[in-house]
Amino acid sequence: MTANTLSTAEVKQARPSVLVLGAKGNLGRAAVLAFAAAGWRVIAVARSAMDFPVMDNLENLLCDALDTSKIIAAVGQVDVVVHALNPDYARWDTLLAPTTAAAIRIAQGTGGLLMVPGNVYNFGTELPALLSEETAFAAHAGKGLLRIQMERSIAAASVQGLRSVVIRAGDFLGGNRSWLGLAITKSLHKDVVTRMGPEDLSHAWAYLPDLAQVFVRVAERRSSLSGYQVFHYPGLSASAKEMHQALELITGRKLRIKALPWWLFKLIALVSPLLRSVVQMRYLWQRPHQLVSTRLENFIGPLPATSLQQALAASIR
Repeated sequence: MTANTLSTAEVKQARPSVLVLGAKGNLGRAAVLAFAAAGWRVIAVARSAMDFPVMDNLENLLCDALDTSKIIAAVGQVDVVVHALNPDYARWDTLLAPTTAAAIRIAQGTGGLLMVPGNVYNFGTELPALLSEETAFAAHAGKGLLRIQMERSIAAASVQGLRSVVIRAGDFLGGNRSWLGLAITKSLHKDVVTRMGPEDLSHAWAYLPDLAQVFVRVAERRSSLSGYQVFHYPGLSASAKEMHQALELITGRKLRIKALPWWLFKLIALVSPLLRSVVQMRYLWQRPHQLVSTRLENFIGPLPATSLQQALAASIR
């Protein structure tokens, strides 16, 4: 049988395969589109209907990620599992551990490399300005400690044979629910930019299409990975002042600056678990920080690097 007469099933088998958990989330959606564009067989998992473009290498699986047996039975063996599950921000204390355990079980059951997005919460409220793979974790409470526990559980599973990689990045640019859309540009239609903290402090950002490309390129070199690995994706480092200037260039308008009313958030946080969680992370806007890495570039070559202005223009469109 020639390549031109291969059956659909055989074509699927010939392609590398990726299972994306949490496919409707910000990173999940970006990962689905990036892997599909790269020619992978993509199985997108979500609890409700998805609106991805119709592609012959994209399959939708409607299923709760905690139903691990059903997912493993449905997909069989895959090359990569992307853990893009994003539990309710106000309920991490009860949801983060079980979703992580589910992702581990699914990767173990399918034989896939487990790929996990990391963040900077692990470094605590006094995080240094430069964050490399060698920077020690320092969080002792809250979401930072939960993220440390999450990564430790993945590392422990790798001792038992799981192959896994954490790709740490800054706050997302793009997607439906991000700091950019929920706060910074929420009043852009009124010619107002919301400032989260001091204007001159650098903040770590990751443009989602670029980050998804990093996932694809690391996955393409999965045969070189063993055990538990961590990479940092530097992404974009930008201060509030630089964000403001870029947004003025994009819109062609003079934009007023309004400081986020943290005092009001603190007041509402007394009765709102979500805003209580948001207020706990205020320190990220009060300390300069950026991710640095030579390890990732040494592994996959030159990194995706969309400019701040291009990333913002695409994200607010």
